[in-house]
Amino acid sequence: MSQPGGAPRPGGRPGSAGAGRRRPWALLLVVAFVVMPIVEIYVLIQVGQVIGVGWTVLLLVLDSILGGWLIRREGARAWRAMRATLEAGRMPARELADGGLVVLGGTLMLSPGFVTDVFGILLILPITRPLFRGVLTTLLSRRLVGGVAGGPAGPGGFPGGFPGAPRPDARRPGPGPQGPVVRGEVVDDE
Repeated sequence: MSQPGGAPRPGGRPGSAGAGRRRPWALLLVVAFVVMPIVEIYVLIQVGQVIGVGWTVLLLVLDSILGGWLIRREGARAWRAMRATLEAGRMPARELADGGLVVLGGTLMLSPGFVTDVFGILLILPITRPLFRGVLTTLLSRRLVGGVAGGPAGPGGFPGGFPGAPRPDARRPGPGPQGPVVRGEVVDDE
């Protein structure tokens, strides 16, 4: 890809580091918005052929009611656990992950279909949530450690970190630690 003067456009090479970092997200988007709806429609048609259209719709409605009840129950449980951990003076990492998984599971439960509902229920249930919590922790730690460790992009995928964030090697403006000190006294006019 070239600009009119024949010079290559920045980031326009297919083999550049930016293109390699976008491929997993592009694949995830294709799966989420193209493959999953096709799978959901196929499963709905198959279930509808086996048990009938009316029973399929009823099953979807009951599934949504069950999902709403689970989300409310487990969301409240995650919230209480997070408050208790904060009151104890600890960082609520596990509780935040649980809350995020309940929200993600609830989002999956809102979409019509049986396949996403199964994944949503697996994310919401306290029996299966620790497995997904471990996966989430691993993904986030790789993302954060990989960005900070001097890769092409910092945290958030931005070169050097988030926009406006101070760089670790940047000097603060003004005098250094041995700079001038202005001595004086505080006068209260009251």
